Amino acid sequence: MSCPLCAEDGGALVWRGERLRVIRAQEAGFPAFYRVVWNAHVAEFSDLAAVDRVHCMEAVALVEQALRQHLSPTKVNIAALGNMVPHLHWHLIARFDWDSHFPSPVWAAAQRPSPAAQEAGVRTLLPALEAQLQSRLAQLPTR
Repeated sequence: MSCPLCAEDGGALVWRGERLRVIRAQEAGFPAFYRVVWNAHVAEFSDLAAVDRVHCMEAVALVEQALRQHLSPTKVNIAALGNMVPHLHWHLIARFDWDSHFPSPVWAAAQRPSPAAQEAGVRTLLPALEAQLQSRLAQLPTR
């Protein structure tokens, strides 16, 4: 069985390092939906060596910090599900009290129409967020 996260980036590539990459997912209604994807094919977080687990979580924390600093969301959701794609990746989603699903998970049914104007406003902030992410992620220790 082929793995889509081995075959392609999985979204708009923000940054790629030796061990992991950060992508912006193309999820309708959620303009600030990012994933930290481990480059090598492993299914579970515990498959990583201790040093790699630390590296991975440092990247997750950097993405969360950037989302909070640049977007001031109501909440940042972090999940590592992998039920559909058993390749280690973390979802980081900036959530706003105005989003179509809030306070329910993004995978639940929408509670209201997507607010196009607010989503567009968030999208205008993403280039600065991603530039900061690229700089900070590049400073992660390589080993």
